Amino acid sequence: MREITRFYIDGQWVEPAELNLLDVIDPSTEKPAGQVALGTAADVDAAVAAARRAFATFGRTSREERVELLNAIAAEYQRRSDDLAAAVTEEMGAPGKLSQRVQVPIGLGHLVTAAHSLASYDFTDDRGTTRVVKEPIGVCGFITPWNWPLNQVMCKVAPALATGCTMVLKPSEVSPFSAAIVAEIMDAAGVPAGVFNLVNGDGPGVGTAISAHPDIDMVSFTGSTRAGVDIAMAAAPTVKRVTQELGGKSPNVILDDEALRDNVAAGVRSMMVNSGQSCNAPSRMLVPAARIDEVLDVVREVTPTITVGDPGGNAMLGPVVSERQFDRIQTLIARGIDEGATVVAGGPGRPDDLPVGYYVRPTVFADVTNDMDIARNEIFGPVLVIITYETLDEAIAIANDTEYGLAAYISGVDEDAVREVASAVRAGSVALNGAPLAADAPFGGYKRSGNGREWGDYGFEEFLEVKALLGFR
Repeated sequence: MREITRFYIDGQWVEPAELNLLDVIDPSTEKPAGQVALGTAADVDAAVAAARRAFATFGRTSREERVELLNAIAAEYQRRSDDLAAAVTEEMGAPGKLSQRVQVPIGLGHLVTAAHSLASYDFTDDRGTTRVVKEPIGVCGFITPWNWPLNQVMCKVAPALATGCTMVLKPSEVSPFSAAIVAEIMDAAGVPAGVFNLVNGDGPGVGTAISAHPDIDMVSFTGSTRAGVDIAMAAAPTVKRVTQELGGKSPNVILDDEALRDNVAAGVRSMMVNSGQSCNAPSRMLVPAARIDEVLDVVREVTPTITVGDPGGNAMLGPVVSERQFDRIQTLIARGIDEGATVVAGGPGRPDDLPVGYYVRPTVFADVTNDMDIARNEIFGPVLVIITYETLDEAIAIANDTEYGLAAYISGVDEDAVREVASAVRAGSVALNGAPLAADAPFGGYKRSGNGREWGDYGFEEFLEVKALLGFR
């Protein structure tokens, strides 16, 4: 049993202002794997005060000092990689191989990329007699979710450190184990006291306090669109900067050509990664109507090969993160059936051989129209909907007919056609022919998928203020 009963504030592990413990549930067993203390506004006050004191010095460190610090953190992160992978698997159910090969490395990637980008980043720009300088914004509040915990912590922490900001992190109370190890890494790497602070807690107790705090200069949030709206409203009276990476219902447009079968198979597999718990998951597959029978044949071949089981074994998918998440997914699967969609694979309930644990059958719906709830709501589970189109113009219209705009995927043999569709889709990230994410490419969304960008040097901009020094030259 893991016990996280203290917070990391001002370079020390300290007792909370009030002791209020929450069980952390292992989603594979439905039993407690540990406990975490839930903080209050008083704990946030202490962390913010420490960050404010530290900023007076850390905000004036040199580029070289911060590159050295990021490299030291990266080295300590690598040393603790096995511990991090075990924590992620236990807290949110990611299969061991996924934790080791993707969940942990993606966090490291942000540290390495930030150090590399910082080495050549231009913080000044001379325009005539004016020098424009970019300076750290100050104290930052980070509120992160449970689904890719190390990715979403490090894509905020790394650029904040690179630009000279100090911070208070509230990780998800559902997945606090890996974040506690991150705090240990920061301490071991020699991050100055007060630069990085960790306060565990829930949204009402800690998230709202961070969002509304008058001494926090910016808030970066990753999570649901609903929660993002609440955070923006709480932050508004203090006129702080708010950046948000929110929900998605991303289209995957498969063009009508000889690669269709391979692209459909790849789209099904990609949707199911991390048990479908990714904000940028390709959850709406758009396929040519004339080839729907062929598409469904591929779905029936591929989906049974996507194994579900104990995250400590060799299964491709583990459980979803919680009972609440399981129940939401089951509700939306039932709603899709009620709406008249056809279950091609999977369906309601757990897999027959997994009576315990929050396991969901990899599910694919056909006969879906874009006005159905299952096509419009973010299910956040291993559930794919297939929608047909007659022309590419119709495919583009369907792809854009959503309140979200985080990601999109376009696949086909004709590169010009792929690029044409990609340029017409309104999304912050568009993958052409299966191109993977890149740590130095901006990540963020259009419309209700958020505002601002993370990853690489684009992520630096969110942590910087711009000052014009008139008559400097």
